[in-house]
Amino acid sequence: MKMMFANRSANINGAHHGIVVLLMSTVLFMLACHKDDDVTHPGPGGGTGGPQLPAVPFDYTTVVLPAHLAAALTNDPLIDNTPADNPITNAGATLGRVLYYDKHLSVNDVTACATCHHQDKAFTDGLVVSEGHLGGQTRRNAMPTVNARYFRAKKMFWDMRADDLETQVLMPITDAIEMGMPSLVGLETKLAGLPYYPPLFEAAFGDATITSDRISKALAQFVRSIVSVNSRYDDGVATGFVDLTPEEEAGRDLVINFDCVECHSDLTTVVGGSGHTFLVVDNSGMNTGFGANNGLDLNYLDNGIGEITGLAQDQGTFKMPSLRNVALTGPYMHDGRFATLEEVLNHYATGIQAHPNRGVQMPPGGLPLNAAQQAAIVAFLHTLTDEALATDVRYSDPF
Repeated sequence: MKMMFANRSANINGAHHGIVVLLMSTVLFMLACHKDDDVTHPGPGGGTGGPQLPAVPFDYTTVVLPAHLAAALTNDPLIDNTPADNPITNAGATLGRVLYYDKHLSVNDVTACATCHHQDKAFTDGLVVSEGHLGGQTRRNAMPTVNARYFRAKKMFWDMRADDLETQVLMPITDAIEMGMPSLVGLETKLAGLPYYPPLFEAAFGDATITSDRISKALAQFVRSIVSVNSRYDDGVATGFVDLTPEEEAGRDLVINFDCVECHSDLTTVVGGSGHTFLVVDNSGMNTGFGANNGLDLNYLDNGIGEITGLAQDQGTFKMPSLRNVALTGPYMHDGRFATLEEVLNHYATGIQAHPNRGVQMPPGGLPLNAAQQAAIVAFLHTLTDEALATDVRYSDPF
């Protein structure tokens, strides 16, 4: 009798188990068949921890420019520093995006390019100086990797020591503080061992061979694709700035009248007097005879470009950044000494030092800006923020 009841119980339990399995299988089948165009799919290789990439690559080649920016680039195409042998492609920039966010590019798998360049901070990191793969501090504040494409002089870093973007993107990888890879050959071998990279390299370059030259080109393509051209200021150029508040409009006038545009915009529109792009920076930071120093100190521990050129005229000079998204990129200056835009404006109003290489626009002691005028300039600078940049999925972390 015990055996009969035991068999009956086993049959019932078995049937119940079979029903559960059937129901689970049906649910999983229905979920698998459900199609959602917004869902991303595992990237090539499909390994655990690999990138999640869209089935159809994002478009990195199309840049829709406001009319005034399109005109500036049409009239002066050399503003765009994209080299003929490395045009942006969707597959190349996709690979570059994966490389940019991949911590495997550091020797101990803890640091990526994006560690020091956060999308929500206009691709800076919000720190005075950045933290490297072992916790050490970098020498300088992280520059934004936005609109690097639109820099005629091509040179990169605060001291402009890299001749172009293709050179620059590899240098942090082998830097002892930043990412610590002992060699680029070692990086090639490491990436070849990750299953998602060979298909990505094949899509971008025609075969799966992984070389440092291809790593450089893909990273440069992705960085050049990070373009920020949509702000309230850009809308205002087309409408006569009717949507700016009186304070913002006053700030715009002050930025023009105090010649801020000579160092932070293109010289064509500076001469023209209106429609400043705030996209291009023609005065790169090199001292061409009119000064390029902004009077932070009389004596610099870090002499910037002067350390590279060895020229007296370049001591204490640094690459001049664009003001686009400047409200998102603090702390400010090469050493991150100013936490806020208000502190920056206070320096220009009260703290300019009489350095021999300071710009001709920089009177010792400061510019005649009162508190209300400083506040107006800060208000205007906020109109240069591209709100969509922080959430554009094309530039987001794929891991």
